[in-house]
Amino acid sequence: MGKIIYVTGGARSGKSSFAEKKVFQLNKEKIYVATAISFDEEMKERVRLHKIQRGENWITIEAYKNLYKILEEYKELNGVVLLDCLTNLVTNIMIMDRDINWDKITQDIVKEIEEEIENEVQKLIDFIKNSSLDMVVVSNEVGMGLVPPYALGRYFRDIGGRINQLVAKECHEAYLIVSGLELKLK
Repeated sequence: MGKIIYVTGGARSGKSSFAEKKVFQLNKEKIYVATAISFDEEMKERVRLHKIQRGENWITIEAYKNLYKILEEYKELNGVVLLDCLTNLVTNIMIMDRDINWDKITQDIVKEIEEEIENEVQKLIDFIKNSSLDMVVVSNEVGMGLVPPYALGRYFRDIGGRINQLVAKECHEAYLIVSGLELKLK
């Protein structure tokens, strides 16, 4: 039975560094699941720096959908998955595969999109719990700021917040990172 560790916090709070330390403490084969899409030079540089920070000896997977299927080939490995990050996964499923006017979207379509994301994340959680893999999930805390002044921002905050709650409920340990300091929540 795989163990799930959830790490959340604001942007540049230190959550990825903390999550990497948790991965190293588990002393298992390391699998990095990068959910970000490198669409410009700034993002490509971020990815490059993350790879240097992690060092070698990681299996790297760049994907944001069907992760439970992709990880199937590693299910017997004595390994740990670092999913960085859940909010990129949510963003990509909401936006990258769709051409939607979020100012004119119906609530039924928003519900369908959220159900698709929830289904993706729940399948991943179920897969990890029934495998020999552990997983450390990094996610941005999306609900501590102002209410976004535009529809897409509000939908993202709402869906991202509920997906964070799903993972936090299902995890074995949870941490909030603020200014590089950790607070164990669970």
